[in-house]
Amino acid sequence: MENKIIIPLDLEYSEAINIARVLDPKICRLKVGSQLFTSIGPKIIQELENLNFEVFLDLKFHDIPNTVYKAIKSAADLGVWMVNVHASGGTKMLEAAKRGIEGYDKPPLLIGVTVLTSLSNESLPEIGLENISDQVSRLGVLVKDSGLDGVVCAASDTASIKQQFGREFLTVTPGIRPINTNVGDQSRVSTPYDAIKNGSDYLVIGRPITGSDNPRNALEKIYEEIS
Repeated sequence: MENKIIIPLDLEYSEAINIARVLDPKICRLKVGSQLFTSIGPKIIQELENLNFEVFLDLKFHDIPNTVYKAIKSAADLGVWMVNVHASGGTKMLEAAKRGIEGYDKPPLLIGVTVLTSLSNESLPEIGLENISDQVSRLGVLVKDSGLDGVVCAASDTASIKQQFGREFLTVTPGIRPINTNVGDQSRVSTPYDAIKNGSDYLVIGRPITGSDNPRNALEKIYEEIS
């Protein structure tokens, strides 16, 4: 089966490296987010690549177009497998991000974040929005029209995204929780099996693996579930 599991290393450096060393790069990729990247810097990317992992740099860039262009180009220089931006930055920013990966023999996948899975319909009015599905669809149009590879969205949005934009338009789904695990700060969650059934291309699965007493065993169980 294609390598569909992405494990976020939202940890301190020493713990992140120790967990990476016991995981199997044949059945997962790793995600470096704000905490780890801010604490240790770009060298973490090289260290994980030296362990044969492909890396998703999850910094959700959201800034003026020229700044995002330079940030995405720097990420591509690091050799990451995937990088993302906030789709709500608008068309000019998204197009600038796209230009940032041009000219590379093996450019990273470029993904637009739609609505964070920690948000619910009840919390959207705080930021001037009303309906999650409508917002995901609206931002999906911007991402698709700007030439990006796909979106970050909840597994519950995946089927409609695929129907609207086609099977080749990638969906990366956080908020994945095996049955009987704590949902933490996520509002819109799904089991790994249901996410794959809905058409998710990549599953971001963190605490059920990184918080386990045996992260490799937890990873292998989830991999078997979705295979």
